[in-house]
Amino acid sequence: MNKKYLARIIAKDNEGLKLISAYCFKAKLKVRELRYLKKNQIFLIFLQRFNVENKKNNEKINSVCKFEFIDSVKSKNIDQNNQDLILELIAIDLIKNNDRFEISLIFNNNSFITLSTEIVEVTLEDQNKI
Repeated sequence: MNKKYLARIIAKDNEGLKLISAYCFKAKLKVRELRYLKKNQIFLIFLQRFNVENKKNNEKINSVCKFEFIDSVKSKNIDQNNQDLILELIAIDLIKNNDRFEISLIFNNNSFITLSTEIVEVTLEDQNKI
């Protein structure tokens, strides 16, 4: 497989995060594919997204979305005991609250995850085409 066609986007502000959000629109993931590495302050999402950048909406790509410098994680309406529950990512939103940022991962079924951080550093890296 040719790796040069796979995306790697690093976002350090709202504009970059909007691009990652657009690339991940309707991406599917299971609850077990969400990881918070508290000691490393990293939140990882392993997801299957559509190849929207090449207008190949039927082509799927396995990707990793890495959020760095995360101080805390809160979730709502996500059954963490159901590891096979499939979530669909609708949007990634950024809100500045005083000197801190809140990154909201908004999923279908009115469920979401809020990441708290002082620094916005998010990487979307494609692993392979499905």
